[in-house]
Formats: sequence, structure tokens, C-alpha cells
Amino acid sequence: MIKIGTAGIPHSAKGGSSIDGVKKVSELGLQAMEIEFVQGVRMSNETARELGKVAADLNISLSAHAPYYINLSSKESIKRKESAKRILDTLERGNEMGAKIIAVHAGYYSGEDAEKIFEIIKEGCMQILDKAKEMGIKTLLGLESGGKLSAWGRTRELARMHKEVKGCYPYLDFAHIFACNNGFIDYEKVLDKVQAVGIKHIYAHFSGIAFSEKGERNHLPIMEGGPDFEGLAKELLKRKLPATIICESPLIENDALKMKSIFEKLGYKF
Repeated sequence: MIKIGTAGIPHSAKGGSSIDGVKKVSELGLQAMEIEFVQGVRMSNETARELGKVAADLNISLSAHAPYYINLSSKESIKRKESAKRILDTLERGNEMGAKIIAVHAGYYSGEDAEKIFEIIKEGCMQILDKAKEMGIKTLLGLESGGKLSAWGRTRELARMHKEVKGCYPYLDFAHIFACNNGFIDYEKVLDKVQAVGIKHIYAHFSGIAFSEKGERNHLPIMEGGPDFEGLAKELLKRKLPATIICESPLIENDALKMKSIFEKLGYKF
């Protein structure tokens, strides 16, 4: 099953609440929505539960994006501790709303050896997931593709973390992968890497992207530059690989609907 959704509340929603957003996503004929906690986790558990009920009634799949101020590989212990709390708070709200997964930018290389950073982030994830288990949280910890060369999260690292830490899951950002490869992406190789470790459902972000030699600069509409969406759609359909794809374009719902129409053009029926 393929699901297409928006990163946040659609621009055309009548109100500014997440519930308004979910209702609009349903009206548009989309199937998913990512709740944006990028500036902080400011939703109560009660509101999360209410949101989850509305989404379930409308058959909309929810996910959540953790705050940007996260760095599990920081050299400062207080920043690692604060990062872990933000991730756990996002997991808790995600669990309350029935989200399958959250997306997290886990950390940075900061000039250190990549293997050392992997182990530091791994330890942080294990500690967070141990606490999440104690709290009865079932939502997956989705580790997102790094957008800059300085940001942790190459596809091989996400796949390896999934293999080594139960509860960690690759959250592919195809625009980020494209930017970090200087404007190139091989969907076949990317999907091979995650399927090799047992991934049977792809969770992903997609948008156009402007980039420099350091990686991501900013997101763009999907027709203004970046990876080719039709190529991804064809590869997913060829593999019969289920996916939930969240549109992070500035034209949130318009580009999400374009993505949906591309799948339909290829013969997929939502």
C-alpha cells in the first residue's frame, strides 16, 4: 500500500490545528500527515489522543517530526540529555496519537570518526528506547537521512542501526540523499540497502531541494529541482514495496497531490 501525505497542516485547511489539518488531508484524498514538532513538543497527551481518534476515524496515518534542536552526538552531556528528552517526548505524543513512527535528525559528525559517532548515537538511541519500552511506547524511532554532509545519517548507517537496535527504523529523505550526493540518486541502490536489513515498509520524505557542496540549502517544489519523483514511484511499484511518503515541499498539499497523480498515471489505485 502506498500512502501520500503532508508535512504539517495543509495551507488550505480552514483552521490552524492539527485536527483541522487531518480533516483537510482527508478531504484532499491523501492518506497521511506528519505532525511537526520542529520548534518543540507543545502538544498535550490529551490533545494527541483526540487527534489520533479523528485520524483513525478518517483512516489517515499519522507520524511526527521531532524538534530540530537535537544532537545525540554532542560533546556536551547536557545537550545530549536535552536531545534525548525531546525525542522521548515526541515518541510519547506519537504513541498517544497512534503514530507508527517519528522522524529524528539524530546528530552530527563534528569532524569525528564516523564509527565513533555511530556508537555514540547508538548508545543514545538504546537508552531512549529502553525508557520508551518502560512507558509502553510502541511508536518507532525513525532516524532520518542527513541533509548536509556534516549531519549524521547516510543510508548505510540507518540500515545498520536498524539491524543493531530494535525499535530504530530508517526514515529516508530522498531530497537529502540527492543533495549529499551532489545532485544524484540511485533509487535501486538506496532501497536495496534498507531491504537487505529486512525493511518491508518505506517511510520517507520527498521534496525538491537546492544544495551546495556542503549538502542541503533549502527545500523546493518538486518541479523546481531535485530528485525525480516518477523514478521513485516506478521503483517502489516494481518491488511491490509499501511506502508512506510525506511531502516536504513548500507547496505542501499541491505537490502531495502531484505525487499522488504520478502514482495514478503509473496505474496505482489509491
